[in-house]
Amino acid sequence: MNIHGIRAIYRFEMARTFRTLMESIVSPVLSTSLYFIVFGAAIGARMGDVDGVGYGAFIIPGLIMLSLLSESISNASFGIYLPKWSGTIYELLSAPVSPMEIVIGYVGAAATKSLMLGTLILVTARFFVDYEVAHPFWMVCFLLLTAVTFSLFGFIIGLWADSFQRLQLIPLMVITPLTFLGGAFYSIGMLPPLWQKIALFNPVVYLISGFRWSFYGIADVNVAVSAAAILGFLGLCLLAVWWIFRTGWRLKA
Repeated sequence: MNIHGIRAIYRFEMARTFRTLMESIVSPVLSTSLYFIVFGAAIGARMGDVDGVGYGAFIIPGLIMLSLLSESISNASFGIYLPKWSGTIYELLSAPVSPMEIVIGYVGAAATKSLMLGTLILVTARFFVDYEVAHPFWMVCFLLLTAVTFSLFGFIIGLWADSFQRLQLIPLMVITPLTFLGGAFYSIGMLPPLWQKIALFNPVVYLISGFRWSFYGIADVNVAVSAAAILGFLGLCLLAVWWIFRTGWRLKA
């Protein structure tokens, strides 16, 4: 494995993040802080507990997931789209770096940025509400798996997109609505029976439910099902990336 090639891609992407620190890290953290102020402090003080957890603390896993999903996709998609747009991707493809090493470099950098963001939001939440993490190991596992999986998904979107506008199409039109409807601000058990069944078709429900379980030991769906869902999506993304590099789709055109 070409460690030097992976390191070069990774360091280049991370350097770009620190050059745009305000947009990449500070802005998402400030935006999420507003959610804590509005929902956690203002509205949460007037609401009762949800499944035995204060509302302000209950929404922490959902808010972290909301930022993690969108930022993972955005970081990875922009990282690989920029070489396509500028034409330097042909130099990358002709370099002595395998497709797997390219994916590790770009996806690893995007996942690292998302993990930094998730950690900062977790620390920031402590200033607004008190919370406990019942299963720290599984919390880290869900955080890591989600960051890697959706960074890989973002990498695919970056290869698929043919304009800067399309980079934001799926995050804004698909991922964000699914997250809001996936139990980020409420428990699925609070919905009418019919809508509870419909909500189970939303894949983000399983991510938020598993992540919330790692905090408070409560979940809308079985934790094993949540883990299987994210692992299954990770497998599909890996298969899609393998096919793209094997066929050259959107790479050599």
